[in-house]
Amino acid sequence: MDIAVTGLAAISAAGVGIEPLRETVAQRQCRLTPVPVEVLGEDGYLWGKADGFRAADFMPPLKARKFDRCSLLATVAAGMALADAGIDPKGGDPTRIGIALGCGFGGIANSVEFLGGYFSRGVEGLVPMLFPNTVANAAASNASIEHGLKGPNVTQVQRFCSAEAAIQMACRFLEEGRADVMLAGGVDELTPLMMAGFQAVGQLRTYARSFSEGCGILVLERRDHAERRAARLRGRITGLRTVGMLPAGREQETVDRLMPPAAPALVSLSGIAADITALIAPLPAVPTLESGNLIGRSLAMGGLALASLLLVLPEGARGLHLAASPEGPYHAIDVTGGMRA
Repeated sequence: MDIAVTGLAAISAAGVGIEPLRETVAQRQCRLTPVPVEVLGEDGYLWGKADGFRAADFMPPLKARKFDRCSLLATVAAGMALADAGIDPKGGDPTRIGIALGCGFGGIANSVEFLGGYFSRGVEGLVPMLFPNTVANAAASNASIEHGLKGPNVTQVQRFCSAEAAIQMACRFLEEGRADVMLAGGVDELTPLMMAGFQAVGQLRTYARSFSEGCGILVLERRDHAERRAARLRGRITGLRTVGMLPAGREQETVDRLMPPAAPALVSLSGIAADITALIAPLPAVPTLESGNLIGRSLAMGGLALASLLLVLPEGARGLHLAASPEGPYHAIDVTGGMRA
């Protein structure tokens, strides 16, 4: 596999754009902030809110009102990624440019408002204009419409590996010739009600620890396509491996299938990968990067984690990205560092 990464975009608790994320990761600065006491009724918890993101900085308020926050994050990040890659969909064949996004919860705030109307006032309380943004694929669809992307459009929902599943599918589309360019990554929003829900089910110190929101998108192309247009390489994806579970008694054999063919210089851990001893124990003695400790984690933060790895990996150096969900699946992505500027 030889997929070129020619563009990056990031909106996270670190800020808006890839430079704030690069600085955060390079200096290992934690951007998590305390969850207000009024949200949970107690203190001692952190979250990763993308408070620096304001839709009004990118589009008129009347236009922004039709989007849910997930769609706003994805639409703005998609524009940033295309600009970073030097791609104008209007300047070529838009049917050859697609998007594959992971999305864990979708437009959860819109869903709460939509269903709240029904539960409080019945059918008369439903607001039809809210419904399109209650589905998980609204973010990818709205980003496509806004930027004129008419190629493949896919949304993956796969717990903590949603973004990695989307990136895997995007690479497959490119290798099969279904598209020349794919935007791939993940997006999620975070609301106070979600934190209250995690508290109610006792997950604030386990899977919902340091939950966050944001969007990370990579622009992917087959390497020959990227070279024909003399694109700057932010990096390369050279291998993808996935296993569905770690069978009892055969954990080591299964984990070995995820390990890279050559020792990496830096390992990125996403989802709950850092919590799985069987996955971490065989890793070579190299530095690790867990962006979740810096900007938080969610079900689709793998795009931001992979962007973080590429932003600090030296040009030509090998990197390994590992992502895991509770009880699986498990993803491994081999990357090579590219130009940072």
